[in-house]
Amino acid sequence: MGSNAPLAGVRVVDLTRYLAGPFCAQLLGDYGANVVKVEPADPARLDPGETHRRDGYSFMSTNRSKKSLRVDFRKPAGREVLLRLIDSADVLINNYRPGIMAEMGLGYDELKRRNPRLIFCSISGFGSTGPLKDRPGFDQTAQGMSGLMSVTGTRESGPIRVGIAICDLLAGIFAAQGILLALEARHRTGRGQQVETSLLEATVAILTWSAGTYFATGRSPERAGNHHPLASPHGVFMAADRPFNIAVGNDAMWRSLAAAIERPDLLSDPRFETPRLRIANREDLSTEINRTLQASPSEHWIELLNEHGIPAGPILTLEEMFNHPQIAAREMLLRLAHPEIGTFLTTGLPVKLSDTPGEVRRPPLFGEHTDEILLESGLTRDEIGQLRATGIVG
Repeated sequence: MGSNAPLAGVRVVDLTRYLAGPFCAQLLGDYGANVVKVEPADPARLDPGETHRRDGYSFMSTNRSKKSLRVDFRKPAGREVLLRLIDSADVLINNYRPGIMAEMGLGYDELKRRNPRLIFCSISGFGSTGPLKDRPGFDQTAQGMSGLMSVTGTRESGPIRVGIAICDLLAGIFAAQGILLALEARHRTGRGQQVETSLLEATVAILTWSAGTYFATGRSPERAGNHHPLASPHGVFMAADRPFNIAVGNDAMWRSLAAAIERPDLLSDPRFETPRLRIANREDLSTEINRTLQASPSEHWIELLNEHGIPAGPILTLEEMFNHPQIAAREMLLRLAHPEIGTFLTTGLPVKLSDTPGEVRRPPLFGEHTDEILLESGLTRDEIGQLRATGIVG
């Protein structure tokens, strides 16, 4: 990656596993950071249930734009190699449970004595304080404990998990944001600091109007299913061929919708006269709109409603989405050469920078950059050879 990338020159040591931590480090690597993924002798690169030796997509989807250093840092000689790497690093990211890094002799208090400029980022399930700090944290439990599942689903379905590991991904995003804030602060102070987030905190932080409803009323919001809890008509509706989304956000859009679907009678119906009444009578209103929409396919309605200034769009499968021309126009599907699988497919960069753009690079093979990284850290080829002969590096 070119030297004009926004994070060019930032050295990151990635000690993470699973999803939240690797995703955080990948975000930094995509925008130019020199991310070294430190992998022990027994990597967890295969997808669950797979037995072949090729890296699985669960690993590859969160470890692109990195280099791989194979070192067994659980052994003293390997730990010294890792410490040497940390001494010249700007950032260290880990997602061990609180206290584990200190038990390995890699806690922040020890590392900052060696490298006062180090930014030490920790991601955990529930944070480093409080009664749950020692519990393991996975996305499913965080979705439940954060309140997110209580507002997802319908009255009939009960609580429903979000279809992706949203808590893990949010924690990774917020951790990356915290690292960037700490780097900016270091420009002024010259000192590093600890950065901490958790799956629970990251998800609570994005509850916004759901939390606001509770603060204002003292009652937990009810599940609204595929409809917006604070607006109507605003949700999933059924055309002749398939469901699609309509988002009516104000009275002007409501009047435009009634005109577009040629249902002026809806405007004079006392059940739908005000936004509050349209929410209270959401089921009746949806029935009326769906009855009209049955006359034509979804593509017809989507074009017509957008022409009238009403947000409407299809509900796409991943296959349909990745073949959509808008995705191509915004470069959100990338094809990269890969030495093992030929072509590596991955998602594009969500943030485009005009002067200092990021760049996606394929995931590293296991230990692919071991020699390169160790030479940059000051080890000689003879020293590397001795470490390899004893199984410390590979």
